[in-house]
Amino acid sequence: MAGGKKRGSRTSTFNTTINSIWQDKHLVLFKPEYTALVAAVLWCVEIGINVWVIQKVAYTEIDWKAYMDEVEGVINGTYDYTQLKGDTGPLVYPAGFVYIFTALYYVTDRGLNVRLAQYLFASFYLITLLLVFRIYHRTNKVPPYVFFFVCCASYRIHSIFVLRLFNDPVAMMLLFGAVNLMLDAHWTLGCALYSLAVSVKMNVMLFAPGLFFILLSEFGLMKTLPKLTLCAIIQLVLGLPFLCENPAGYISRAFDLGRQFLFKWTVNWRFLPEDIFLSRYFHLVLLFAHLTTLVCFALKRWKRPGSSIWSLLKDPSERKPVTQNLRADQIVLILFSSNFIGMCFCRSLHYQFYVWYFHTLPYLLWSCGVKKLADLLRVLILGLIELSWNTYPSTIYSSLSLHVCHLIILLCLWFNPASSPSDMGSESHKAKRQ
Repeated sequence: MAGGKKRGSRTSTFNTTINSIWQDKHLVLFKPEYTALVAAVLWCVEIGINVWVIQKVAYTEIDWKAYMDEVEGVINGTYDYTQLKGDTGPLVYPAGFVYIFTALYYVTDRGLNVRLAQYLFASFYLITLLLVFRIYHRTNKVPPYVFFFVCCASYRIHSIFVLRLFNDPVAMMLLFGAVNLMLDAHWTLGCALYSLAVSVKMNVMLFAPGLFFILLSEFGLMKTLPKLTLCAIIQLVLGLPFLCENPAGYISRAFDLGRQFLFKWTVNWRFLPEDIFLSRYFHLVLLFAHLTTLVCFALKRWKRPGSSIWSLLKDPSERKPVTQNLRADQIVLILFSSNFIGMCFCRSLHYQFYVWYFHTLPYLLWSCGVKKLADLLRVLILGLIELSWNTYPSTIYSSLSLHVCHLIILLCLWFNPASSPSDMGSESHKAKRQ
C-alpha cells in the first residue's frame, strides 16, 4: 500500500511538471531553467542531422590523408619529428595528436575507411555538444532558444567535424571535458585533461591565461604549482619517445609559435595587403595587443575590486578579507573570454579554427547585460559571424564584418559589470581543494 502511494506521488509530481511545462510552453525557449529539456531535444535532432550529412553530402579530402601519413611514419619507427610529414606538409602537432590519430588509423583500416572515420567524428561532435550543454546548464545564463545556433544552424561546424575530419574538434572536445571537470571541482583531473587537449593542438593554450588566473584565485601560488607541474609532466611523458630521438626537432615542430600562415587561407585579415599580413612587425603588434588586453582584463574584469593582484599569490585562507570561491559562471566566463581575446588577435584564422570558439560565443554574448546588448542584436552578431566563416574565399567585407563583431563582443565584456567576480549575489561555486 505504501509503495502504491509512493508511485502515485511520483506520478503526480511528473504530471505536475509536464503540466507546468505545457502551461509555460511559450516560455520554454526563453527561460534558462529549461536548458536541459531543450538541449536534450536538439541533441537527438543532431543525431539525425549528422547521419544525413554523412550519407548525403560529399566528403572532401583536406588533411585526413596527411594525418594518416604522419602517424604511419611513427608506426613504421620514425621518431624524429623533422622526418614526419604528409601530403600537406610536416607534422606540426604535439605527441597527443600522434597517439589519438594512431588509434584512429588502426580503427579505420589504416585510414582507408573514411566513412567509419566520419561516424567516429560524428560521435565526437555529439560528445562535444553534451559537454557544452552541461556547461550552459550549470551556468544557467543563456536562453534555450540560442542552442539552435550552437548546434543545428552551423553548416561550417558540421563540415569541420564530419566532412573534413580535422584534429581541431578532438582538441576542443577534450577542452570542454576539462572545463566540466573544473566546474565539478575536480581541478587536478581537469588540469590533466586540459594538458591532454593541448597535446592534440596548441590552440587550447589560448585558455591558459584564464586558467592560470582561476587557479591562483582558487588555490594561491603554492597550491597552483603542483597542478602546473602535472600539466608539464603530461607533455613530457607524451613527447618522451620523440624527445629522446630529437628533442630540438620535436619542440620546434610541435610547439612552433612562429609558424607562418598563407594569406590565401586567412578568414580574418583579408582586408589587409599581403605584405602587411606577412610582416613580422604586424605579428609583434598583434602579440603586444593580445598580452595588453589580457593584462587589462585580469586587472579590471577578472580580479575582485579592492583586492590586490598580489593577493592571488597567497593561500585563500590567508587573504584579507577572505575571498569566496569563484562561481561556475565566473569560471566559465574567464576561460571563454581568455580564449576569445586570443581569437581577436590571432595572426590568421583558417576555416577549421571556427570550432575554437564557436560553442563559447553565445555564452560570451549573453554574459553582457540586457542594457548593453539587446537579444536581437546578439542573434544578429551570431549570424554575421557565421556568415563571415561561411564566405569562401574570404573577402574584404567578410573579414571586416568578423572584426566588427569581435570588437562589439570585446567592448561589451569590458564594460559589463557582471563580468567581474565581485558580483557574488548567486550561490557560490563549491570548490574542493585538491
